Amino acid sequence: MNVFISYILLGLSLAAPIGPVNAAQLDKGIKQGFWPAWLIGLGAMAADAVFMLLIYFGSAHILNSPFVKTFLWLFGSFILIYSGIESLNKAGNILARSSNSKEESALKSFTSGFFMTLSNPLSILFWLGIYGSILAKTAETHGAWDLLIYSSGIFIGLMIWDITMAASASLSSKFLNDTILMLISRLAGISLIGFGLYFGYQAVQILFL
Repeated sequence: MNVFISYILLGLSLAAPIGPVNAAQLDKGIKQGFWPAWLIGLGAMAADAVFMLLIYFGSAHILNSPFVKTFLWLFGSFILIYSGIESLNKAGNILARSSNSKEESALKSFTSGFFMTLSNPLSILFWLGIYGSILAKTAETHGAWDLLIYSSGIFIGLMIWDITMAASASLSSKFLNDTILMLISRLAGISLIGFGLYFGYQAVQILFL
């Protein structure tokens, strides 16, 4: 039981640090409510599942190749800068959220979170460094089925954080005034652009340095 709880805490530790997905969830929850924000987190969880399965089945070396890392930095940079600019452009929609603001499709929210995480090499480093080492340690005393069950604890932790972020963002839109909400939304957009520029810088370093 202690091992299972430690994997839940691992999931929380993966989701909690401020990053592009949290910024996107905050922005989406303020503008469109709980479900779109939750779907962004669900998409991010699906990408985490891809990483986990690759490491679980011993294919992590694919993620660590320079070509793949460069592609992911560049792809992630594009997605984040685009999402940030879109967020800034739509910040004014908060004022008309109840009547004029159109919700994006569930698929768009889900794929946004999925590609933000899938194209984030920092997530890959987390899974390779922390999950990989914990998996190796746990495998010394537990079987493959036990490892799969324990690893599901990670997704319980991710889900807890996802629900918490989506609920916090959507509730804040009910209790904060429009000016503060617009400021938060713009800060979230700037944050996404900042992450995108950082990703692009990392790609340039791999390509030219």
